[in-house]
Amino acid sequence: MVESIGNKIRSIRETKGLLLRQVAAVVEIDQALLSKIERGERNATRYQILSIAKFLKIDEAEILTLWLGQKIANEIKDEKYAKEALKVAEKSIKYFSKTI
Repeated sequence: MVESIGNKIRSIRETKGLLLRQVAAVVEIDQALLSKIERGERNATRYQILSIAKFLKIDEAEILTLWLGQKIANEIKDEKYAKEALKVAEKSIKYFSKTI
């Protein structure tokens, strides 16, 4: 199972001995929102994820990859052909990367 972005953020925050309110204040979001992000009840925006990552010193590529992956999974998880669609998306990304 892939670690959720919320669990990763909580784990690092707790390892650093930081309280929810401390992180929320620095990244300028509501403490309740950060709590919901950590519990997987709310999706963070790209800006919020980058702000949290910067403050907690989480690798940007790692956190954005996890965020994007979970964002895609949440969007298509109930689709019958989700796995097939991901294969098409991967091919499309490769094609677009070559044309840019």
